Amino acid sequence: MDGEAAQFSDQLPLPTNHHSSFQLSAMDLLQLQNPTTKLLQPHRRFTLSSTSPFSPRRFTIKSSLPSAAQNAKYSGELRAAVDAVERACRLCVDVKRSLFTSDGRILEKNDQTPVTIADYGVQALISLELGKLFPSIPLVAEEDSAFLSSNNLVDSVVNVVTDKSSSQDKALTQADVLEAIDRRGEFGPEPATYWVLDPIDGTRGFVKGSEALYVVGLALVVEGEIVLGVMGCPNWRADKSASTSQEYEKEPGIIMVAHVGCGTWAKGLADLRKATVNWYKCLVDCSTLVRKGRYCISESQTWESLPLSSSFGSTTKVDDVGDEEVLLLPTCCGSLCKYLMVASGRASVFIQRARAERVIKVWDHAVGVVCVQEAGGKVTDWNGDQLDLAEDEVERKALFPPGGILVSNSSLHEEILEIIASKSAVIS
Repeated sequence: MDGEAAQFSDQLPLPTNHHSSFQLSAMDLLQLQNPTTKLLQPHRRFTLSSTSPFSPRRFTIKSSLPSAAQNAKYSGELRAAVDAVERACRLCVDVKRSLFTSDGRILEKNDQTPVTIADYGVQALISLELGKLFPSIPLVAEEDSAFLSSNNLVDSVVNVVTDKSSSQDKALTQADVLEAIDRRGEFGPEPATYWVLDPIDGTRGFVKGSEALYVVGLALVVEGEIVLGVMGCPNWRADKSASTSQEYEKEPGIIMVAHVGCGTWAKGLADLRKATVNWYKCLVDCSTLVRKGRYCISESQTWESLPLSSSFGSTTKVDDVGDEEVLLLPTCCGSLCKYLMVASGRASVFIQRARAERVIKVWDHAVGVVCVQEAGGKVTDWNGDQLDLAEDEVERKALFPPGGILVSNSSLHEEILEIIASKSAVIS
Protein backbone atom coordinates (compact mmCIF):
# COMPACT_ATOMS: atom_id res chain seq x y z
CA MET A 1 0.00 0.00 0.00
CA ASP A 2 3.04 2.35 0.10
CA GLY A 3 2.56 3.61 -3.46
CA GLU A 4 -1.11 4.14 -2.83
CA ALA A 5 -0.51 6.09 0.35
CA ALA A 6 2.03 8.28 -1.44
CA GLN A 7 -0.79 9.75 -3.53
CA PHE A 8 -1.94 11.73 -0.48
CA SER A 9 -0.44 15.20 -0.69
CA ASP A 10 -0.93 16.29 2.91
CA GLN A 11 1.30 14.70 5.55
CA LEU A 12 0.67 16.87 8.59
CA PRO A 13 1.42 16.09 12.25
CA LEU A 14 -1.33 14.41 14.23
CA PRO A 15 -3.62 16.61 16.29
CA THR A 16 -3.03 16.32 20.01
CA ASN A 17 -6.70 16.43 20.98
CA HIS A 18 -10.19 16.39 19.53
CA HIS A 19 -10.26 20.16 19.13
CA SER A 20 -7.54 19.98 16.49
CA SER A 21 -8.02 19.35 12.79
CA PHE A 22 -6.04 18.87 9.65
CA GLN A 23 -6.79 18.50 5.96
CA LEU A 24 -6.09 15.65 3.61
CA SER A 25 -6.50 15.41 -0.14
CA ALA A 26 -9.41 13.19 -1.17
CA MET A 27 -8.72 10.07 -3.24
CA ASP A 28 -11.20 8.14 -5.29
CA LEU A 29 -11.62 4.56 -4.13
CA LEU A 30 -11.72 3.49 -7.75
CA GLN A 31 -8.02 4.36 -7.99
CA LEU A 32 -7.24 1.62 -5.48
CA GLN A 33 -4.81 -0.62 -7.33
CA ASN A 34 -4.01 -3.39 -4.91
CA PRO A 35 -6.82 -4.36 -2.51
CA THR A 36 -6.24 -7.22 -0.13
CA THR A 37 -7.08 -10.70 -1.21
CA LYS A 38 -37.28 -2.51 8.53
CA LEU A 39 -39.64 -1.89 5.61
CA LEU A 40 -40.99 1.01 3.65
CA GLN A 41 -43.14 -0.18 0.77
CA PRO A 42 -44.40 2.38 -1.74
CA HIS A 43 -47.63 1.64 -3.52
CA ARG A 44 -45.73 0.83 -6.68
CA ARG A 45 -42.09 1.46 -7.40
CA PHE A 46 -39.67 3.08 -4.98
CA THR A 47 -38.26 6.28 -6.46
CA LEU A 48 -35.88 8.96 -5.25
CA SER A 49 -36.74 12.62 -5.23
CA SER A 50 -35.19 14.49 -8.15
CA THR A 51 -34.72 17.48 -5.87
CA SER A 52 -32.46 15.64 -3.43
CA PRO A 53 -29.07 17.33 -3.01
CA PHE A 54 -27.62 13.83 -2.98
CA SER A 55 -29.48 12.51 -6.00
CA PRO A 56 -27.89 9.61 -7.88
CA ARG A 57 -25.09 10.47 -10.31
CA ARG A 58 -24.73 13.94 -8.74
CA PHE A 59 -21.89 13.08 -6.41
CA THR A 60 -18.74 11.02 -6.46
CA ILE A 61 -17.67 9.65 -3.13
CA LYS A 62 -13.97 10.08 -2.46
CA SER A 63 -12.59 8.22 0.53
CA SER A 64 -9.48 9.43 2.31
CA LEU A 65 -8.06 8.46 5.66
CA PRO A 66 -6.53 10.30 8.59
CA SER A 67 -2.76 10.46 8.21
CA ALA A 68 -2.33 8.08 11.15
CA ALA A 69 -4.06 5.32 9.17
CA GLN A 70 -2.74 5.99 5.66
CA ASN A 71 0.05 3.43 5.96
CA ALA A 72 -1.67 1.16 8.46
CA LYS A 73 -1.82 -2.59 7.93
CA TYR A 74 -5.48 -2.57 6.92
CA SER A 75 -5.61 0.85 5.26
CA GLY A 76 -7.01 -0.59 2.03
CA GLU A 77 -9.82 -2.31 3.86
CA LEU A 78 -10.49 0.81 5.92
CA ARG A 79 -10.62 3.02 2.84
CA ALA A 80 -13.09 0.66 1.20
CA ALA A 81 -15.18 0.53 4.37
CA VAL A 82 -15.34 4.34 4.60
CA ASP A 83 -16.48 4.56 0.99
CA ALA A 84 -19.13 1.88 1.45
CA VAL A 85 -20.52 3.43 4.65
CA GLU A 86 -20.62 6.90 3.08
CA ARG A 87 -22.61 5.52 0.15
CA ALA A 88 -24.89 3.73 2.59
CA CYS A 89 -25.52 6.93 4.53
CA ARG A 90 -26.59 8.68 1.32
CA LEU A 91 -28.95 5.81 0.62
CA CYS A 92 -30.44 6.23 4.09
CA VAL A 93 -30.90 9.97 3.62
CA ASP A 94 -32.81 9.46 0.38
CA VAL A 95 -34.99 6.62 1.68
CA LYS A 96 -35.75 8.52 4.86
CA ARG A 97 -36.80 11.53 2.83
CA SER A 98 -39.19 9.32 0.91
CA LEU A 99 -40.51 7.90 4.17
CA PHE A 100 -41.94 11.26 5.07
CA THR A 101 -43.06 12.36 1.62
CA SER A 102 -44.73 9.24 0.20
CA ASP A 103 -47.77 7.20 1.12
CA GLY A 104 -45.74 4.09 1.96
CA ARG A 105 -46.58 1.73 4.79
CA ILE A 106 -44.34 0.44 7.58
CA LEU A 107 -43.97 -3.32 7.79
CA GLU A 108 -42.62 -5.25 10.77
CA LYS A 109 -40.46 -8.33 11.05
CA ASN A 110 -41.47 -11.26 13.24
CA ASP A 111 -39.79 -9.69 16.28
CA GLN A 112 -41.90 -6.53 15.78
CA THR A 113 -38.85 -4.40 15.01
CA PRO A 114 -39.57 -1.76 12.37
CA VAL A 115 -37.41 -2.27 9.34
CA THR A 116 -37.15 -0.23 6.16
CA ILE A 117 -36.06 -0.51 2.60
CA ALA A 118 -32.90 1.19 3.80
CA ASP A 119 -31.89 -1.79 5.98
CA TYR A 120 -31.83 -4.18 3.07
CA GLY A 121 -30.51 -1.57 0.67
CA VAL A 122 -27.59 -0.76 2.96
CA GLN A 123 -26.76 -4.42 3.53
CA ALA A 124 -26.88 -5.22 -0.19
CA LEU A 125 -24.91 -2.10 -1.13
CA ILE A 126 -22.12 -2.62 1.39
CA SER A 127 -21.92 -6.33 0.62
CA LEU A 128 -21.62 -5.60 -3.10
CA GLU A 129 -19.00 -2.87 -2.62
CA LEU A 130 -16.84 -4.96 -0.31
CA GLY A 131 -17.38 -8.14 -2.31
CA LYS A 132 -15.81 -6.57 -5.40
CA LEU A 133 -12.60 -5.78 -3.54
CA PHE A 134 -12.47 -8.54 -0.94
CA PRO A 135 -14.49 -11.48 -2.32
CA SER A 136 -12.96 -14.00 0.09
CA ILE A 137 -14.03 -12.13 3.25
CA PRO A 138 -17.54 -13.16 4.35
CA LEU A 139 -20.15 -10.93 5.95
CA VAL A 140 -21.90 -11.34 9.29
CA ALA A 141 -24.95 -9.08 9.13
CA GLU A 142 -28.42 -8.61 10.53
CA GLU A 143 -30.78 -9.13 7.60
CA ASP A 144 -31.55 -12.04 5.28
CA SER A 145 -33.43 -11.94 2.01
CA ALA A 146 -36.33 -14.26 2.93
CA PHE A 147 -38.42 -11.44 4.42
CA LEU A 148 -37.59 -9.19 1.50
CA SER A 149 -38.69 -11.73 -1.10
CA SER A 150 -41.87 -12.71 0.72
CA ASN A 151 -43.05 -9.10 0.75
CA ASN A 152 -42.27 -8.39 -2.93
CA LEU A 153 -39.79 -5.65 -2.09
CA VAL A 154 -36.79 -6.84 -4.07
CA ASP A 155 -37.28 -4.38 -6.94
CA SER A 156 -37.43 -1.45 -4.52
CA VAL A 157 -34.13 -2.47 -2.97
CA VAL A 158 -32.53 -3.02 -6.39
CA ASN A 159 -33.51 0.58 -7.28
CA VAL A 160 -31.94 2.24 -4.25
CA VAL A 161 -28.80 0.10 -4.42
CA THR A 162 -28.33 0.87 -8.11
CA ASP A 163 -28.56 4.59 -7.37
CA LYS A 164 -25.66 4.48 -4.91
CA SER A 165 -23.46 1.72 -6.31
CA SER A 166 -19.96 2.62 -7.51
CA SER A 167 -20.27 0.20 -10.43
CA GLN A 168 -22.39 1.45 -13.30
CA ASP A 169 -21.04 -0.85 -16.01
CA LYS A 170 -23.92 -3.30 -15.77
CA ALA A 171 -27.42 -3.26 -14.35
CA LEU A 172 -27.95 -4.94 -11.02
CA THR A 173 -30.44 -7.79 -11.01
CA GLN A 174 -32.67 -9.18 -8.30
CA ALA A 175 -30.34 -12.16 -8.05
CA ASP A 176 -27.33 -9.86 -7.49
CA VAL A 177 -29.02 -8.09 -4.62
CA LEU A 178 -30.42 -11.21 -2.96
CA GLU A 179 -27.06 -12.94 -3.18
CA ALA A 180 -25.32 -9.90 -1.68
CA ILE A 181 -27.74 -9.73 1.25
CA ASP A 182 -27.21 -13.42 2.02
CA ARG A 183 -23.42 -13.50 1.58
CA ARG A 184 -22.39 -15.58 4.56
CA GLY A 185 -19.36 -17.48 5.76
CA GLU A 186 -18.80 -20.88 7.32
CA PHE A 187 -17.22 -20.75 10.75
CA GLY A 188 -15.86 -23.15 13.33
CA PRO A 189 -14.09 -22.90 16.68
CA GLU A 190 -10.91 -21.35 15.22
CA PRO A 191 -10.36 -17.54 14.96
CA ALA A 192 -11.83 -16.20 11.74
CA THR A 193 -11.75 -13.18 9.43
CA TYR A 194 -15.02 -11.50 8.46
CA TRP A 195 -16.89 -8.22 8.18
CA VAL A 196 -19.58 -7.37 10.76
CA LEU A 197 -22.38 -5.09 9.61
CA ASP A 198 -25.39 -3.50 11.22
CA PRO A 199 -27.11 -1.86 8.22
CA ILE A 200 -29.12 0.47 10.43
CA ASP A 201 -28.76 0.35 14.19
CA GLY A 202 -31.64 2.28 15.69
CA THR A 203 -34.28 1.73 13.02
CA ARG A 204 -36.94 3.07 15.37
CA GLY A 205 -34.97 6.30 15.32
CA PHE A 206 -34.78 6.12 11.53
CA VAL A 207 -38.57 6.06 11.16
CA LYS A 208 -39.24 8.40 14.09
CA GLY A 209 -38.03 11.75 12.80
CA SER A 210 -35.11 13.82 11.61
CA GLU A 211 -33.61 14.36 15.07
CA ALA A 212 -33.48 10.73 16.22
CA LEU A 213 -30.05 9.16 15.75
CA TYR A 214 -29.37 5.97 13.81
CA VAL A 215 -26.05 4.44 12.72
CA VAL A 216 -24.64 2.41 9.86
CA GLY A 217 -21.93 0.30 11.50
CA LEU A 218 -19.21 -1.78 9.82
CA ALA A 219 -16.24 -3.56 11.41
CA LEU A 220 -13.55 -5.95 10.22
CA VAL A 221 -12.54 -8.89 12.39
CA VAL A 222 -9.20 -10.52 11.50
CA GLU A 223 -8.41 -13.82 13.18
CA GLY A 224 -10.74 -12.99 16.03
CA GLU A 225 -9.56 -9.38 16.60
CA ILE A 226 -11.56 -6.29 15.65
CA VAL A 227 -9.00 -4.34 13.62
CA LEU A 228 -11.05 -1.49 12.17
CA GLY A 229 -14.46 0.08 12.24
CA VAL A 230 -16.54 2.74 10.51
CA MET A 231 -19.74 4.29 11.86
CA GLY A 232 -21.92 6.66 9.85
CA CYS A 233 -24.65 8.72 11.53
CA PRO A 234 -26.42 10.91 8.93
CA ASN A 235 -28.22 13.20 11.38
CA TRP A 236 -25.53 13.58 14.05
CA ARG A 237 -25.18 17.21 15.15
CA ALA A 238 -21.66 18.45 15.85
CA ASP A 239 -20.83 19.78 19.30
CA LYS A 240 -20.05 23.38 18.45
CA SER A 241 -18.05 23.87 21.63
CA ALA A 242 -15.69 21.05 20.62
CA SER A 243 -15.14 21.95 16.97
CA THR A 244 -13.10 24.76 15.46
CA SER A 245 -14.43 24.13 11.96
CA GLN A 246 -17.45 26.18 10.97
CA GLU A 247 -17.88 24.03 7.91
CA TYR A 248 -18.12 20.93 10.11
CA GLU A 249 -21.00 22.50 12.02
CA LYS A 250 -23.12 23.63 9.09
CA GLU A 251 -24.61 20.28 8.10
CA PRO A 252 -25.56 17.21 10.10
CA GLY A 253 -23.89 13.85 9.72
CA ILE A 254 -20.68 12.20 10.88
CA ILE A 255 -18.37 9.43 9.75
CA MET A 256 -16.26 7.94 12.55
CA VAL A 257 -13.35 5.62 11.76
CA ALA A 258 -10.96 3.59 13.87
CA HIS A 259 -7.98 1.38 13.04
CA VAL A 260 -6.19 -0.63 15.68
CA GLY A 261 -3.16 1.34 16.85
CA CYS A 262 -4.11 4.47 14.89
CA GLY A 263 -6.77 6.11 17.03
CA THR A 264 -10.35 7.12 16.31
CA TRP A 265 -11.19 9.98 13.96
CA ALA A 266 -14.31 11.70 12.66
CA LYS A 267 -15.34 13.97 9.82
CA GLY A 268 -18.54 15.60 8.71
CA LEU A 269 -20.57 13.55 6.26
CA ALA A 270 -20.78 16.57 3.97
CA ASP A 271 -16.97 16.66 3.67
CA LEU A 272 -17.04 14.18 0.82
CA ARG A 273 -18.36 16.91 -1.47
CA LYS A 274 -15.34 19.13 -0.75
CA ALA A 275 -11.89 19.23 -2.28
CA THR A 276 -10.35 18.52 1.12
CA VAL A 277 -11.45 16.46 4.11
CA ASN A 278 -11.25 17.63 7.71
CA TRP A 279 -10.54 14.80 10.15
CA TYR A 280 -10.94 15.30 13.90
CA LYS A 281 -9.30 13.08 16.47
CA CYS A 282 -11.83 11.60 18.89
CA LEU A 283 -11.04 11.16 22.57
CA VAL A 284 -13.20 9.89 25.40
CA ASP A 285 -14.10 12.36 28.13
CA CYS A 286 -12.02 13.02 31.25
CA SER A 287 -14.51 12.19 34.01
CA THR A 288 -12.80 10.49 36.96
CA LEU A 289 -15.68 10.40 39.46
CA VAL A 290 -18.46 7.86 38.95
CA ARG A 291 -21.15 10.26 40.09
CA LYS A 292 -19.88 12.98 37.75
CA GLY A 293 -20.03 10.78 34.65
CA ARG A 294 -22.64 11.09 31.92
CA TYR A 295 -24.44 7.81 31.35
CA CYS A 296 -26.21 6.07 28.48
CA ILE A 297 -28.38 3.00 29.01
CA SER A 298 -30.43 0.84 26.67
CA GLU A 299 -33.85 2.31 25.95
CA SER A 300 -35.39 -1.04 26.89
CA GLN A 301 -33.84 -0.94 30.37
CA THR A 302 -34.27 1.33 33.39
CA TRP A 303 -31.65 2.75 35.71
CA GLU A 304 -33.28 0.84 38.55
CA SER A 305 -32.52 -2.46 36.78
CA LEU A 306 -28.76 -1.77 36.93
CA PRO A 307 -26.40 -2.40 39.89
CA LEU A 308 -25.29 1.24 40.07
CA SER A 309 -28.82 2.27 41.07
CA SER A 310 -28.18 1.00 44.62
CA SER A 311 -25.43 3.62 44.98
CA PHE A 312 -26.78 6.49 42.88
CA GLY A 313 -30.10 7.79 41.73
CA SER A 314 -30.47 9.25 38.24
CA THR A 315 -31.82 12.31 36.53
CA THR A 316 -32.10 13.58 32.97
CA LYS A 317 -32.00 17.22 34.08
CA VAL A 318 -28.57 18.52 33.12
CA ASP A 319 -28.75 21.55 35.40
CA ASP A 320 -30.22 19.75 38.40
CA VAL A 321 -28.05 16.74 39.25
CA GLY A 322 -28.14 15.97 42.96
CA ASP A 323 -25.18 14.92 45.09
CA GLU A 324 -26.33 11.31 45.06
CA GLU A 325 -27.44 11.26 41.43
CA VAL A 326 -25.86 10.68 38.04
CA LEU A 327 -26.84 12.29 34.76
CA LEU A 328 -28.66 10.06 32.28
CA LEU A 329 -28.40 11.40 28.76
CA PRO A 330 -31.58 11.35 26.66
CA THR A 331 -32.01 7.92 25.11
CA CYS A 332 -31.21 7.40 21.47
CA CYS A 333 -32.24 4.31 19.58
CA GLY A 334 -29.71 1.52 19.16
CA SER A 335 -26.48 0.53 20.92
CA LEU A 336 -24.08 1.99 18.33
CA CYS A 337 -25.36 5.51 18.98
CA LYS A 338 -24.23 5.09 22.57
CA TYR A 339 -20.79 3.88 21.52
CA LEU A 340 -20.63 6.96 19.27
CA MET A 341 -21.47 9.13 22.26
CA VAL A 342 -18.69 7.61 24.40
CA ALA A 343 -16.06 7.59 21.63
CA SER A 344 -16.77 11.25 20.85
CA GLY A 345 -16.55 12.30 24.50
CA ARG A 346 -20.20 13.28 24.85
CA ALA A 347 -20.95 10.42 27.25
CA SER A 348 -18.73 8.81 29.87
CA VAL A 349 -20.39 5.41 30.22
CA PHE A 350 -22.73 3.08 28.36
CA ILE A 351 -23.91 0.16 30.44
CA GLN A 352 -26.15 -2.68 29.29
CA ARG A 353 -27.46 -5.62 31.27
CA ALA A 354 -27.65 -9.03 29.60
CA ARG A 355 -31.10 -10.59 29.75
CA ALA A 356 -32.03 -14.21 29.22
CA GLU A 357 -34.93 -13.33 26.94
CA ARG A 358 -32.86 -11.23 24.53
CA VAL A 359 -29.74 -12.34 22.66
CA ILE A 360 -27.03 -9.69 22.36
CA LYS A 361 -25.99 -9.45 18.71
CA VAL A 362 -22.40 -8.89 17.61
CA TRP A 363 -23.34 -6.23 15.03
CA ASP A 364 -24.76 -4.04 17.81
CA HIS A 365 -21.30 -3.80 19.40
CA ALA A 366 -18.32 -4.81 17.21
CA VAL A 367 -17.67 -1.49 15.46
CA GLY A 368 -18.38 0.43 18.65
CA VAL A 369 -15.79 -1.58 20.56
CA VAL A 370 -12.88 -0.61 18.32
CA CYS A 371 -14.01 3.03 18.05
CA VAL A 372 -14.21 3.43 21.84
CA GLN A 373 -10.97 1.57 22.53
CA GLU A 374 -9.00 3.57 19.97
CA ALA A 375 -10.45 6.78 21.45
CA GLY A 376 -8.95 5.82 24.80
CA GLY A 377 -11.92 4.01 26.32
CA LYS A 378 -12.57 0.48 27.48
CA VAL A 379 -15.18 -2.20 26.71
CA THR A 380 -15.63 -5.38 28.75
CA ASP A 381 -18.28 -7.69 30.14
CA TRP A 382 -19.32 -7.20 33.77
CA ASN A 383 -16.51 -9.49 34.91
CA GLY A 384 -13.97 -7.16 33.30
CA ASP A 385 -13.08 -9.52 30.44
CA GLN A 386 -12.99 -8.73 26.73
CA LEU A 387 -16.03 -9.67 24.69
CA ASP A 388 -15.71 -13.14 23.18
CA LEU A 389 -16.55 -12.83 19.48
CA ALA A 390 -16.09 -16.54 18.81
CA GLU A 391 -18.39 -17.97 21.48
CA ASP A 392 -21.03 -18.38 18.77
CA GLU A 393 -18.86 -20.81 16.83
CA VAL A 394 -21.27 -21.51 13.98
CA GLU A 395 -22.51 -18.06 12.88
CA ARG A 396 -20.52 -15.47 14.88
CA LYS A 397 -23.79 -13.57 15.41
CA ALA A 398 -24.33 -13.76 19.17
CA LEU A 399 -22.45 -12.46 22.19
CA PHE A 400 -22.81 -13.92 25.67
CA PRO A 401 -21.17 -11.41 28.03
CA PRO A 402 -21.47 -12.46 31.69
CA GLY A 403 -23.73 -9.94 33.40
CA GLY A 404 -23.71 -7.49 30.54
CA ILE A 405 -21.50 -4.97 28.75
CA LEU A 406 -19.70 -1.98 30.21
CA VAL A 407 -18.35 0.77 27.95
CA SER A 408 -16.47 3.63 29.57
CA ASN A 409 -13.76 6.27 29.30
CA SER A 410 -11.33 3.87 31.09
CA SER A 411 -10.92 6.14 34.13
CA LEU A 412 -14.24 4.99 35.57
CA HIS A 413 -14.12 1.38 34.45
CA GLU A 414 -12.57 -0.42 37.42
CA GLU A 415 -14.59 1.46 40.00
CA ILE A 416 -17.85 0.71 38.18
CA LEU A 417 -16.88 -2.96 37.90
CA GLU A 418 -16.28 -2.99 41.67
CA ILE A 419 -19.73 -1.54 42.28
CA ILE A 420 -21.26 -4.12 39.95
CA ALA A 421 -19.43 -6.96 41.69
CA SER A 422 -20.52 -5.79 45.13
CA LYS A 423 -24.16 -5.22 44.21
CA SER A 424 -25.01 -8.11 41.91
CA ALA A 425 -24.23 -11.76 41.33
CA VAL A 426 -22.39 -11.79 38.03
CA ILE A 427 -22.67 -15.09 36.14
CA SER A 428 -19.22 -16.58 35.58
